[in-house]
Amino acid sequence: MKRSGTVRTGTVTAHLQGDSSTRERILMLLKTVGRMSASDLSSELDLTEMAIRRHMYVLEREGSVSIVSVRQAMGRPLHAYELTAEADELFPKNYHLLTLDLLDELADDPDTAELIDRMFEGRKKKLIERYAPRMVGKSLEEKVSELASIQNAGGYMVEVEAQSDGGFVLYEYNCPITQVAGKYQQACRCELSLFKALLEVPVERTECLAKGGGKCSYQIG
Repeated sequence: MKRSGTVRTGTVTAHLQGDSSTRERILMLLKTVGRMSASDLSSELDLTEMAIRRHMYVLEREGSVSIVSVRQAMGRPLHAYELTAEADELFPKNYHLLTLDLLDELADDPDTAELIDRMFEGRKKKLIERYAPRMVGKSLEEKVSELASIQNAGGYMVEVEAQSDGGFVLYEYNCPITQVAGKYQQACRCELSLFKALLEVPVERTECLAKGGGKCSYQIG
């Protein structure tokens, strides 16, 4: 069986894992101090400016820093470095805690508990409206590939396996909303319904991360 679609894990996440590295320290400085020049970083890290620029070249290539020109009162503009929006994803986030707290508030009140289903249903409809145009005129294989791209962009680390009978299996190795889905199964039902609506063929979930599986698996077609 043939597998397609690259499992994507993000661009520079490795810099914030394991032993402290020079590039990790650079990222932390840019996060806490803000925009810095090679000279600033050189002084802070006790490295030569040439060494700093080598590290910055790697970080810039990976998309975690960008070079900006800073005007000065006299002389040429100063070149400095700052974090990109993409780099912000490297740092800890607790969105799921806020989401769970808000959902729990609704669930704890009998007068608002039913709103949870309506919220997930509304979210599903918005996602269908957003992505359905990308499926128009495509074959099933193309639709599955497009769905994989959509999910990869959302951080699901997708891989697709083509079946000999013309069907597909879509694997998701990461679930960005695992904590929410583990408590509110509406999230998983929303995703399954979304896949069915976009692909317009039968879709069955055979494994689920939120229920203790090693991945989410979907049998398509």
